[in-house]
Amino acid sequence: MEFPIEKTTNVHSAKRVAIIQSNYIPWKGYFDLIRAVDELIIFDDMQYTRRDWRNRNKIKTPNGPLWLSIPVQTKDKYFQAIRDTKTSEPGWNKRHWKTLVTNYAKAPHFNTYKNVFEELYLSPQSDYLSIINITFIHAICRLLGIQTHISQSTDYETADGKTERLISLCKQAGATSYLSGPSAKGYIDAALFTDEKINLHYADYSNYPTYPQLYPPFEHGVSILDLLFNAGPASIQYMKPL
Repeated sequence: MEFPIEKTTNVHSAKRVAIIQSNYIPWKGYFDLIRAVDELIIFDDMQYTRRDWRNRNKIKTPNGPLWLSIPVQTKDKYFQAIRDTKTSEPGWNKRHWKTLVTNYAKAPHFNTYKNVFEELYLSPQSDYLSIINITFIHAICRLLGIQTHISQSTDYETADGKTERLISLCKQAGATSYLSGPSAKGYIDAALFTDEKINLHYADYSNYPTYPQLYPPFEHGVSILDLLFNAGPASIQYMKPL
């Protein structure tokens, strides 16, 4: 079975590419997008946006969902790329790890992955948000058995225009098929993809199965860590079939 997508053009697909900004400990849909393509391009030349997924995500607690947010430095009235954004407070990593231990220590598979995430949190490799995010993304991909090649937009040249930038990156990466998150439907110009003979698809994040989760009611829109700690090696069974 293929990852559920909505097809918008009819060009043959040979190499599938997705382009997405780096997120902090993203939800399962983010990793399904990675699984469904041959190359993921982390688009961190984009403007850092506050109160977004770049530096925060949700976990489950006995009192409901809780945001884990990395404090970052921001500049008012100036362009600030995600890749240039740095953390602003020491100790955020220890606080986040303590919160995860408090809320997931009783999860069935917390100990399965405890050493992996404890090292990531207590020995951060950088003060730059994007490097922190990408480090977590790589580690989680390894745990899920995802072998998709992950590159960064800084590996390529960029162009002006929202859709034009995506097409330029796709062409440089040798893509003949582009898989987008559904939220991009509002700004992507599908005709430009057709003109460049790049097959455009949209991911479908509906109809995910539920899994055994601590602290009901069930919540889909939380960090992938929730799935890993609760379902362990079976996590992939609760994601989209390929």
